[in-house]
Amino acid sequence: MPRRRMHMTGADGAALRAALRELRTKLDVPEEFGAEALAEAERAAGDPRLPELDATDLPLFTVDPPASVDLDQAVHLAKRSGGGYRVHYAIADVAAFVSPGGALDTAAHQRVSTLYFPDEKVPLHPPVLSEDAASLLPDRTRPALLWRLDLDADGRVEATDVRRALVRSRAKLDYAGVQRAIDSGTAEEPLALLREVGRLREALERERGGISLNVPEQEIVEHDGGYRLVYRAPLPAEGWNAQVSLMTGMAAADLMLAAGTGILRTLPTAPAGAVGRLRRAARALRIDWPHHVPYAELVRSLDPHRPDHAAFLQECTALLRGAGYTVFTGGYTPDPVVHAAVAAPYAHCTAPLRRLVDRYAGELCLAAAAGAGVPEWVVSALAALPKEMAEGTRRANTAERESVDLVEAALLKDRVGDTFEATVIEVRDREPLVGTVHLEDPAVVGRVESPAGRPLPLGERIRVRLTQADPGTAKVLFAPA
Repeated sequence: MPRRRMHMTGADGAALRAALRELRTKLDVPEEFGAEALAEAERAAGDPRLPELDATDLPLFTVDPPASVDLDQAVHLAKRSGGGYRVHYAIADVAAFVSPGGALDTAAHQRVSTLYFPDEKVPLHPPVLSEDAASLLPDRTRPALLWRLDLDADGRVEATDVRRALVRSRAKLDYAGVQRAIDSGTAEEPLALLREVGRLREALERERGGISLNVPEQEIVEHDGGYRLVYRAPLPAEGWNAQVSLMTGMAAADLMLAAGTGILRTLPTAPAGAVGRLRRAARALRIDWPHHVPYAELVRSLDPHRPDHAAFLQECTALLRGAGYTVFTGGYTPDPVVHAAVAAPYAHCTAPLRRLVDRYAGELCLAAAAGAGVPEWVVSALAALPKEMAEGTRRANTAERESVDLVEAALLKDRVGDTFEATVIEVRDREPLVGTVHLEDPAVVGRVESPAGRPLPLGERIRVRLTQADPGTAKVLFAPA
């Protein structure tokens, strides 16, 4: 599983971009859509299937990274007159553009998800749809799946509805701007409520034992005429926005379970060995983890701005391994049913522009909310979806992991022989000379191999020498200095 998502920020880096293009070729990434799929996308963009319900009077807004144009979700929050909150959450209606069995549908099943590389993304759907006609861009009327979630004063969902509607976003906001507006007190009520509702949902997450990992992203930034790797800790606003998506995914799971047909995102409880490995990493990073403190409680206490905490959060992603999709029909309760990190049943349904399964989950929820039958094209595809999504997820993880390795090697290739301050965060149980070190500057997590007779000191800060960094052929490798 990749340690973190990596972005290039303000850097041209022609040589690095060329290496990333070579990586995509090596991974056989399908960057170009076929002529038939592109023609179908153009036709659908000009003539989508539009719903009768008009909800364009709802002042929705989107919150995404500044450069994003594939906007899956738009939100509006309000207080209810009798207490509590009403959240409207519009999700791009990809099924209004993609016909089952058509060339676009076939391409989506081949791609499964949008692939993210440091320099670009390889989209699930042609940009004429994902970045234009189907995207919830501001001041554009779009077909959407409009969720209405009524919450009590503590943020618990009391009632759920979802139906097709025409929507019109009023503003495209970014996380930094949202954070500034909320912190300064200048945000209007619908935006200010994002913090209020987000914090309530975070409290409920703590109550049920769930956990959200605020893993820092790795960025490539310009520095003194060259480039460097740095970590970027997520803003609180990103977490509040994610809680709305998480809440909708939980509501979707409840709808499908009540209807007896659906597809859930599931994750088994982490095995004891994985938790034990994390405890060793915590000791290595001097993070106090008393035995009586649950893992979720420890993670919530961490500050992603601190390098040692950031390193530990990256190691925590190992507990997300084993996630999959569980299909159920015929009204029975599936096994497994719970996503261990969410600590509740959960479904992927809020990112259909970027993830194949969400289009199907949306249709299942529409049918459940209306008490109607599930469309045949959805039912016939369900059995194959878990395997398709698993293969797509593996491809996405490989792309991200190899991108990290390539970029680290490319940006360090001229520093072979240099020494760095590092912390030994892992030593292999049966190979005490092999482990992992965390560098704070540059922001690198890499393999370290010690000479014979010098076991690595787990948890110690040591100086390491870079012994290899060859983009495309060899990952970064360190040795004790």
